[in-house]
Amino acid sequence: MKSDINISVIDRSGNEHQLSGPTDMNLNLMELLKMSEFPIEGTCGGMAMCASCHVYVLSHHNLTEKSNEEMAMLDESWDTKDNSRLSCQLKLSASLDGILVELAPEQ
Repeated sequence: MKSDINISVIDRSGNEHQLSGPTDMNLNLMELLKMSEFPIEGTCGGMAMCASCHVYVLSHHNLTEKSNEEMAMLDESWDTKDNSRLSCQLKLSASLDGILVELAPEQ
């Protein structure tokens, strides 16, 4: 069984990067971005209590529904779009294989 997925990330300069992330370690996208040295803060540690890991999902993937906490944090962000997500709320799983995300502007 395949345990790694491929993720494409567009940084804040418009450059696209290819990442590979394990699905068997209970990681979320924010943690993978931080390990890959992208400028994602994750100030709250992945608890959906800040928006410092905000990304835009550019591909069409069936994602988990946004929790009330995630929606509340995105509502407070000035750069929210319909495709906004907190990367800490996206667990690395087979359903994310091939996802394309763009880092939101710094807060």
